[in-house]
Amino acid sequence: MGSEDEGEEEPDVSDDGEVDEFPEIDARSDTEDEDYEEGDEDESGEDEEDEEEDESEAESDASDESLHVWPKPKTVISDITGQPKRVYPEIEPDYDSDSSTEDASNRVGNIPMHWYDDLPHVGYDINGKKVLRPARGDELDKFLKTVEDPEAWTSAFDKNMQMDKPLTAEELDIIRRLQENENPDANYDPYEPTVEWFTGKGKEEVMPLSAAPEPKRRWVPSKWEKQKVMKIVRAIRQGRIVPNKPKTASTEPQFYAIWNEEPSTGPAPAPAPKPSLPGHAESYNPPEEYLPTAEERAKWEATDPEEREREFLPQKHAALRLVPAYDGFIKERFGRQLDLYLAPRVQRVKLQIDPESLIPKLPSPSSLRPFPVYRSLQVPHGGVRTRAISVSPDGAWVVSGDESGVVRLWEVIVGKEVRRWQFKGKVGAVEWCPRTDVSYFAVGVEDHIHFVVPPNLPGPVLTATQNALAPATLPPPPANPSPVKWTSVPAAQSSSDFPILTLNLPTSAEPPKQLVWHRKGDYIASVSEGQGGVWIHQVSRRHSQAPFKKVKGTVQLVLFHPTKPHFFVATQRYVRMYNLAEQTLLKTLTPGIRWISSMDVHPSGDHLIVGGYDRKLCWFDLELSDKPYKILRYHTRALRSVAFHPTQPLFASSSDDGAIQVFHARVYHDLLTNPLIVPLKILRGHAVRDGLGVFSVRWVPRQPWLVSAGADGQVAVWCS
Repeated sequence: MGSEDEGEEEPDVSDDGEVDEFPEIDARSDTEDEDYEEGDEDESGEDEEDEEEDESEAESDASDESLHVWPKPKTVISDITGQPKRVYPEIEPDYDSDSSTEDASNRVGNIPMHWYDDLPHVGYDINGKKVLRPARGDELDKFLKTVEDPEAWTSAFDKNMQMDKPLTAEELDIIRRLQENENPDANYDPYEPTVEWFTGKGKEEVMPLSAAPEPKRRWVPSKWEKQKVMKIVRAIRQGRIVPNKPKTASTEPQFYAIWNEEPSTGPAPAPAPKPSLPGHAESYNPPEEYLPTAEERAKWEATDPEEREREFLPQKHAALRLVPAYDGFIKERFGRQLDLYLAPRVQRVKLQIDPESLIPKLPSPSSLRPFPVYRSLQVPHGGVRTRAISVSPDGAWVVSGDESGVVRLWEVIVGKEVRRWQFKGKVGAVEWCPRTDVSYFAVGVEDHIHFVVPPNLPGPVLTATQNALAPATLPPPPANPSPVKWTSVPAAQSSSDFPILTLNLPTSAEPPKQLVWHRKGDYIASVSEGQGGVWIHQVSRRHSQAPFKKVKGTVQLVLFHPTKPHFFVATQRYVRMYNLAEQTLLKTLTPGIRWISSMDVHPSGDHLIVGGYDRKLCWFDLELSDKPYKILRYHTRALRSVAFHPTQPLFASSSDDGAIQVFHARVYHDLLTNPLIVPLKILRGHAVRDGLGVFSVRWVPRQPWLVSAGADGQVAVWCS
């Protein structure tokens, strides 16, 4: 401790013995300061009266009381060493310290907290005691807390303590800055002036930027470079590398015409194609005559993108700032880059070709007769939709069925109705047996296929038909029974008013939508809704089997090949051809149609036509490729049916637009000659009801006549 003289020599020393380098505001009152001053004066008075030892003890006590650095210790005798030692009182953190600077009470460290999910505590404190898990309410309590406490949103969940802790103002400000894509530091100034560290006098860089020691490779020769050099030296010695011979200097001076270029013998390179200049249609405020009408807009949207006159429709905007971004900009720029990349740099002679010469010369339709041109008769079905029609093999009779369950049998020439049958449910399909020694047809109604014998048959034909459908001796049951049940009426009790044979198919939501016969008339295939809706039935053995356990996609149609043991199966997008004898997949045809609606095979078996609901008709050459040979787009709405004529070079297609397109299709035996397809006639006579047109078309086998059935409940016969 210093004396009074030392206190006078050092005026910067305060009463409590500390150096006041920076003046600060004293939070204590003036009276306290006065008390301190008076106490000092009293002490100085006592110092004058007492001895020097008392003076030093008083000053030391006063300095300890004024500093308040440590609490007063007490001296005790150590039990271990036997020497006196100072013992300070224990600090109580609840009263004497600030808890804001303490660490977290949970001292488990950085470990996964889900280890404590099944325990009542969440960790241990600094003394090794368990930190119990705080009580947490359910979702309703959390919601009520957010409603009652307006500051609840400012808290965050602490995984270490398993409780919500409020965020400070600084943390909330950092979160706000991060949400607004700002710098988290509030004191960061992006526009602060640049500090020129190495510019100016006395600021030149003297020391290197890196204090790393010099690497050894800077002065040690590289052994890899030595190996490469020795490899080159060995090649030179062995003669594999020959150095260039020095060129002999020519004594004659050489002059070059630096301003002249050799004349080019070829034509000048063609410039890159320039984009067409914008017109009135590209303006943001075009004239009224350039704006499309509702009909023009609908026509433009219905046209294929590659067939449109322009890639956009003119639009009118009140101001340039209201014009939106062009959605086809990237596509146009990419096309422009392709034009520049693939632009020919060689000037070619423009060919003078007459456009008319590029159009193939098709024969006149009048030279391709006969084909149907007019409607000769019409058979009404009471305004009920008629979906199924079939023509007898001799071409004299037509059987038609509608959605009310009525099946009519009538003559082709005069249209006289001979017999009518009434079934329970919709008639999905009818098909006449192709055999000529018997006469009967199949009707698909709900979950049944009925075999009906027409009336007024000759005796031998009737007997053969009854023996085929209801023989006296039934064939033995198959080894593997199928879920399809066969029920027949004895030939003696059979009548033309009721079916002689019935097949009970598995339950389905809709009636069979297609029935197709094999060319020999013993097998018939049926297609129903569902995954296992394809069945092949053999009449002679009375056996039914499902050829596919699992088919990729929903089966729409099936067909038998006219000459080979092949089977066509059409799903929504593909047509697969199977070999029934070898039970293998031969090929998969890709017509490019979104939804296949109909198909038919040419009598020769080498060509196939497929129609779809997206107005496309695809012609396939089965010997050529699995892609369409030709795609026809003559209809304006969905195609419903396509059919080849069995004997004439004709085929027809019907659509929901109420029209029937008739084509001439001549197939040549020469494989090098392409088929000749000529559009002949558009037959119009069916009315469009509820967006539906002509459902089915069938050819009369021995005449160039066509039979059609539509949604208007009419069945028409078209003659040549």
